[in-house]
Amino acid sequence: MKKYMAVTLLVSLFQLSTPAVADIYMYLDSDGILHFTNTPTSSHYKLYLKEKPKKIANTQAATSKYDHIISDAAYTAGISFALIKAMIQVESNFNPEAVSKKGAMGLMQIMPENLEAFNIEDPFDPRENIMGGSLYFRELLARYDGQLPLALAAYNAGPNIVDRYRGIPPIKETEAYVEKVMTYYYAFREK
Repeated sequence: MKKYMAVTLLVSLFQLSTPAVADIYMYLDSDGILHFTNTPTSSHYKLYLKEKPKKIANTQAATSKYDHIISDAAYTAGISFALIKAMIQVESNFNPEAVSKKGAMGLMQIMPENLEAFNIEDPFDPRENIMGGSLYFRELLARYDGQLPLALAAYNAGPNIVDRYRGIPPIKETEAYVEKVMTYYYAFREK
C-alpha cells in the first residue's frame, strides 16, 4: 500500500490555522505516485497551488446563512469549517435547491444513489445535505490517508476513478474542482 501513497505535504493545509506560505508543486511519477513539494528538485514538477491564491471576488457575498450548520458538520465530521464552506461554494454556490445535469442535489451536490448511505431523506434540507456530505468527505479523507487533493478529487469524480489513476484523474472538471475548492478554502480561512 505504501507504494501507492503520495507525499502528504498538502494534508496539513486543511488543519493549519494559518495559510501556507509557499507555492506547491506536484508531479505524477511513472509508478502513479503523486509528489508534492514547495521546493521542486526537477523539471517534472508543475505548479499546483500558488502561495497567495488569487483573490476571489465577492467572497463576502458567499452566504453565512448556513454557517451554524457548517460549524456543526465540521465538529461532527472532524474537518475544517472553511473546507466544508469552500466545497459548498464550488458545488452549489450556496443554493440548497441546486440540481446538476447528472442529478446531484442540494448544497453539497449529493447523488441520488448515495442518499440512503448518507442518511439523507431530503437532499434539499440544508442540515441533512451538509451533514451527509461532510461525513462522506471524512470517509474519503480516511480512505486517502488524509491527502486532501485526492479526497477532493474522489468527491468530484468518484473514488473508483481516483483509485484507477492512483491520483487525481486527468479530467479537466476534476482538476479544476480541486483547484477551486483549495482557492476558496484559503479565502474562507483568511476571514
